[in-house]
Amino acid sequence: MDTMEAIYARRAVKHYDPDHEMPEATLRKLLEAAVQSPTSFNIQHWRFVVVRDKELRKQIRAAGNDQAQMTDASVLIVMTADVLAWKKDPQRYWKDAPPEVAKMLVDWMGPFHGGRDWLQRDEAMRSIGMASQTIMVAAKALGYDSCPMIGFDFDKVSELIGLPSDHVIGNMIAIGKGTKPAWPKPGQLPLEEVVVSDRFR
Repeated sequence: MDTMEAIYARRAVKHYDPDHEMPEATLRKLLEAAVQSPTSFNIQHWRFVVVRDKELRKQIRAAGNDQAQMTDASVLIVMTADVLAWKKDPQRYWKDAPPEVAKMLVDWMGPFHGGRDWLQRDEAMRSIGMASQTIMVAAKALGYDSCPMIGFDFDKVSELIGLPSDHVIGNMIAIGKGTKPAWPKPGQLPLEEVVVSDRFR
């Protein structure tokens, strides 16, 4: 499936075959695609919590409005990010860049992020969003369905997965073999309503 086809074919599928097991090589391929997603300063904030433990998935489902895909999909990924990744050995993000480029960007990271808690969180959440879309499109291209979810108790799920205090939790993604098609698309807004030419008027 080519990229454009995967983008249009991706839907939020709610019903999955609980007996299907995704091969480890396919999961790795999805995660390898995810880390190709862009991040500010190449910080790569994302931390992908791949939940395999069946009992833990039941507990997450209980904290997630009893959404069946949380336990029935082949894979459940809790998308989190390290808000302070910008100051944790930042040289490693630019280890393969020309030295002068690496120095310029690493030296800029501190002044750009320091004292701006809102920016640190915003950048982490933006990174989660871009990686989420990469995962879902890649899953579709590999013959899998997916469902992004935010309908859960964030504090409880953070506790269940042992989220570090300097991390944030974004959405979850269920991935597997769908057993029922998604609802028909409810309606996309026309481009005329969402595209702004040069400036808002």
